[in-house]
Amino acid sequence: MSYMALYRKFRPDDFNEVKGQDHIVTTLTNQIKANRVGHAYLFCGTRGTGKTSVAKILARAVNCENPVDGNPCNNCRMCKAIKAGTSMNVIEIDAASNNGVDNIREIREEVSYRPTEGNYKVYIIDEVHMLSTGAFNALLKTLEEPPSYVMFILATTEVHKIPVTILSRCQRYDFHRIPVDTIADRLYELLEAEGVEIEDKAVRYIARTSDGAMRDALSLLDQCISFYLGQKLTYDMVLDVLGAVDTEVFSRLLRRVIEADVTGAMKVLGEMIAGARELGQFVTDFIWYLRNLLLIKTSENPEEVVDMSSENLKLLKEESTMIETEALMRYIRVFSDLSNQIRYAAQKRVLVEVALIKLCRPAMETNLDSVLDRIRVLEKQIKERPVEVRYTQPQAPQTEEQPAGEPPVERMTAPEELQKVAARWPSIVGQTGGLLRGVLDKAVPRYNGDSGDPALYVVFKDLVGQSCVDHPDEAKSILQGIIRQQTGKDVEIRFIMAEDEHGKGLADIDIDTAMEEFIHTVVEVEDDE
Repeated sequence: MSYMALYRKFRPDDFNEVKGQDHIVTTLTNQIKANRVGHAYLFCGTRGTGKTSVAKILARAVNCENPVDGNPCNNCRMCKAIKAGTSMNVIEIDAASNNGVDNIREIREEVSYRPTEGNYKVYIIDEVHMLSTGAFNALLKTLEEPPSYVMFILATTEVHKIPVTILSRCQRYDFHRIPVDTIADRLYELLEAEGVEIEDKAVRYIARTSDGAMRDALSLLDQCISFYLGQKLTYDMVLDVLGAVDTEVFSRLLRRVIEADVTGAMKVLGEMIAGARELGQFVTDFIWYLRNLLLIKTSENPEEVVDMSSENLKLLKEESTMIETEALMRYIRVFSDLSNQIRYAAQKRVLVEVALIKLCRPAMETNLDSVLDRIRVLEKQIKERPVEVRYTQPQAPQTEEQPAGEPPVERMTAPEELQKVAARWPSIVGQTGGLLRGVLDKAVPRYNGDSGDPALYVVFKDLVGQSCVDHPDEAKSILQGIIRQQTGKDVEIRFIMAEDEHGKGLADIDIDTAMEEFIHTVVEVEDDE
């Protein structure tokens, strides 16, 4: 007898064996017991959550000669014929390969004939979202006025592609992702039936990796059993087969990133690649690791929200004290972007290396969370090596209006809100985006040091900025919004070209106050005597 895959061998025979979909099972069994069965059902949800299995159980239950509490008996002639695939009452159609109008017209012609045996003629259409527009229109006519003995069960993973006219004529059931505990319990049952020994830690990992899909969990387990046939499966064996990475490696990598140690991070990555670890799986697992770390850092009872051993939980609690929440969220963002790029990339290692360098070097990015991470790094350096920042304030340069030998004109200090703007200027420019960002990259924030005018002067040094000077309203509005968000202040903004600033008393903004606020260190100014 040929080998049968676990997900086929242990497909549920009745509603009681369906795991993780109690809200659907209860409704369907009640309908069958009360003889209130509908004519059209739509089963939605991610892959491997039981849509097709429930559809087949429902098809048997409505045709069963001796139903038991809404379940098929699986012993009568009709149940056995449907289960063996020999009954003419149940027709399974794959819409991915039978998606034309002619295929649906054949169904419309067939439904006019009553079933020769049993109660219902059941059409199970899998991946129904793949039907063409014409096929949907043809199906709609049958759904509008179906014969009493016909039932349609439509299954899809992409319900948003189903026309509203079809949705409104079906009873919709959403299949949820199955919880890790439920999948793990089911795996234990099957392992016992198969006589396979396995570590608890390995079962939990397979259950979590399946991402809520029971079929995926069974396929992964099947793969591991086949590779180590006749042996007791350990956690390390499962990692080897699936190309996954152990938690200890994530811990070492994260600590290198927190220390901004690019060389150390590259070394850890190299060790993983040398161990034949799959980079796509590594990215997914590392995001999950960071997610657990974020939950531990922000939750009052992390034991209730994070599923892991006490040993790993202790390790993550220690790491949660080493990193700020904003930095952690930036790490998750960078790797989430990477997970979308790496799927079809030819040079996966290069993309992972670039992402790790971004984590270690926040200065490479201009996002607000990157700026906050740079400040975190700066504060850490200051704590480890206290410094006293000093600089010499030069005398005002002599100009044509100020003859040599006369005392320099004393300039006023820029308002505090302008100091904050100047300190955050790279971050503010980085948030503008598009063409405006390219123009502002070469601009300089200044103020009127002679009159104490509270306005922020944005000085453009090339002709590209002339467009902002000539049509300032939109650019001003964008800048003022970002400044208000970052400083909490409303600032008047004036655009000016560099060649037009002569004689207007403009000066660079002294950012002492803002720097003290940023790095929590007093900046002392030493005047020349």
